[in-house]
Amino acid sequence: MRLLIGLGNPGAKYAKTRHNIGFMAVDEIVRRHGFGPWRARFQGQCAEGTIDGEKVLALKPETFMNNSGRAAGEAARFFKIETADVVVLHDDIDLAAGKIRFKVGGGHAGHNGLRDIDAHIGNGYARVRLGVGHPGTAEEVHDHVLNEFSKADMDWLAPLIDAVAEAFPLLVTGDGQKFITKVALILNPPPPKPPRPDGANGSGKDTKDT
Repeated sequence: MRLLIGLGNPGAKYAKTRHNIGFMAVDEIVRRHGFGPWRARFQGQCAEGTIDGEKVLALKPETFMNNSGRAAGEAARFFKIETADVVVLHDDIDLAAGKIRFKVGGGHAGHNGLRDIDAHIGNGYARVRLGVGHPGTAEEVHDHVLNEFSKADMDWLAPLIDAVAEAFPLLVTGDGQKFITKVALILNPPPPKPPRPDGANGSGKDTKDT
């Protein structure tokens, strides 16, 4: 079983804030891949589904961001899920808005949600970092992540969330690099190939009537 965790804060007050981009991504994954209904469990909201034969438990902690590890730890212990089988989707102010990165393990870079998860299950889990941009100064960070996305942000936010959900099965199989590559191709598809000249048959020679 895989444990998919989206980070954010519970309640309508925070639903559209930058800190909740992890919740948004998990919501779309659950919707697109036909998971079961959300229900209260493990100090959060959970939904279960199956992707490519692998069971996946989606979790949105309701402990508020700074205590995300409490919910993550409860779910992981109950199902005996190894840290290596956990994927966390979260906001990242060190990435430009709309950018995405994937990594396994490493530090929390000051992100309080990741810091608390590290304390409860260790840091060897996979992270999908969803860029929300930096406000410019450290003093502005708190307000920046707790402010709602603007209308202009929707131009990159909606396509990013859709691409993450579409490519998510590649994370279930453990291929983070293919996941990132597919997201990039969805967001920036290659230009169409120019049409072949009339009479070309793909061999470099003209066809002839017989």
